[in-house]
Amino acid sequence: MIKRIEPFAILSFVIPLSIYLATLAPSVTFFDSGEFITAIACLGSPHSPGYPFFTNYAKPFTYLPLGNVAFKVNIATAISGALACFGVYLLTRQLLGEDGTTNRTGIPALFERLVALAAAVTFAFTPRLWLQSNHDKPYPLISFIVAIVFYLVFRWRASSLAGEERPAFVYLGAFLCGLATGVHQTIILMIPAYALIILVTDWRVITRVKEILLALSFAILGFAINLHLPIRATKNPLLNWADPKTLDQFLWHFLRKGYPVEKPNRDLKLLWQQMNAFNVPHEFTWVGLALMFLGVAFLLSRKRWIESASYLAVLVAFQLVIVGYFNAQPDLIFLTEEFFTPLYLLSAVFIGLGLWYVIALIIDMFPPVSARSLQARLLAFVLLSALPTCVFAINYVENDQHENYVAFDYATNTLRSAPQGSVLYTWGDSGAFPLWYLQGVERMREDLDLLHTPHLVFKWYLDGFPELFRHSLLRNIPLESQSPENVLLLSVAEQFPRRPVLIDFSTRYSVPFDSYRFLQRGIAYQLVAASQGALPLPDMMTWRLYNNRGFTTDMFFRDLDTQKAFLIYANGHLEAGESLLRLGRKGEGVAEVRMAEQIAPEMSYQVMQTLNSYGIR
Repeated sequence: MIKRIEPFAILSFVIPLSIYLATLAPSVTFFDSGEFITAIACLGSPHSPGYPFFTNYAKPFTYLPLGNVAFKVNIATAISGALACFGVYLLTRQLLGEDGTTNRTGIPALFERLVALAAAVTFAFTPRLWLQSNHDKPYPLISFIVAIVFYLVFRWRASSLAGEERPAFVYLGAFLCGLATGVHQTIILMIPAYALIILVTDWRVITRVKEILLALSFAILGFAINLHLPIRATKNPLLNWADPKTLDQFLWHFLRKGYPVEKPNRDLKLLWQQMNAFNVPHEFTWVGLALMFLGVAFLLSRKRWIESASYLAVLVAFQLVIVGYFNAQPDLIFLTEEFFTPLYLLSAVFIGLGLWYVIALIIDMFPPVSARSLQARLLAFVLLSALPTCVFAINYVENDQHENYVAFDYATNTLRSAPQGSVLYTWGDSGAFPLWYLQGVERMREDLDLLHTPHLVFKWYLDGFPELFRHSLLRNIPLESQSPENVLLLSVAEQFPRRPVLIDFSTRYSVPFDSYRFLQRGIAYQLVAASQGALPLPDMMTWRLYNNRGFTTDMFFRDLDTQKAFLIYANGHLEAGESLLRLGRKGEGVAEVRMAEQIAPEMSYQVMQTLNSYGIR
């Protein structure tokens, strides 16, 4: 076990943090980013289950005198990611030194520290953790807490086996588990492993009622962080998902009752896709997977099966719940991939044990004197640096986000598309959340009302727009029985006579607007009455207002939502080009159509068909 802070322990934090800061996203990104940043800025409530500890952890960083609020929150996540890597170092050192296994004559203690550092840095450069540490995500923070609780439980086990039981380790671990429910609820899936370690060490703990009650009390004390949600809701923060003032709304929020419950019919192909969301070779390479199995073999050869059994218990719990219970739709499996970060942290620890096993075998080939020679140390350094270097090289380009302004530009361009005083309806998290951040936190276009269509069926969402919906028809119908599409059309019908009504690209292609025509304004569309006759010309001036950073074929970073944004831009230009070609404005039309191909080369065939249909080769 670690008796004091070591230089290598510091490096296990500093090296990842340096890389994360160098590749940090400079502003808001897609997916949940804008929503989380907005909630952190106002200490409000993001989507279920609310993440109160994560928002309170990141809030102090918003006061840093550095850049925009999104960048500051991204720094907070980079630090939590580096802490998760330190957790790998801590756990690896604990497992290597717990029973004196590594204190063998002829093997320098330096190698043990180097092995733990190599495991931590390898974990740092995995695509999952690296991407999550480049912008606001709760998963690195929950991974760090998972590692600390494992460390505390193993410390308790070691002290118990030595006849010096220290229940304070368990009490602190219970408190952290309760606290971690305010970061992410996957902490619950770790409890079987913690319980297994405790019961195997001393099953008689189940008879100690006083100690069990104390542990539960500490867990409840940590869980109390969730009281932030109803207490803060009374202040009506800028982002107040579910408005959890009452017990019913709090439970609805905390238990994720607002999510769709339809499950797909699962066949073997879908089951394999869901199970493959946890993919060790993708994160650590096949060499990493082999080293992980070596780590398991190393522990089993020392008759230390409990560590391997605890890892297996976590793996089974994750698969049973995330794969078995959640049963995600094929297009939503990418969401469940995020949940496995704590499990990858434990995988990195076993990879560290496997590295130690390899180093020990090599060192055993040398005489005791040679094992401490410069040549042996250099050989060990080369072997230990190979895997993290390889993982770094594989994942660097895709995870370098230091120039990723795509979401920021997409959101600002959308806002620039709207006339003064408009109402803009969005559909899809990535189309809405960056707008929330820019308007709510950066104070852009406060003259607009931004309405998220899927939320219009919730009374608590309508309550967030008292002026807009105070006398709305939506207040007098049973929203729970309505589809978002129908509620959207009702809301549009109310707003259309009063002000400009715009919809984003996703909304246009999600809902049939039979009573309206579309005036294209870049990547947004203003609704006009179908009775106006001829199809209105696209507003080409809107494109000139846009920032277009990143629209090249060698874009450094393209995740799923970034790629969708590019396709939306490309389809917008293609649609504008077709409208111009239809009116005989050949030069302008061809330029727009070619712009679509430049932004999204995968649309080349569609571009060719469009040009051919107008006799242009």
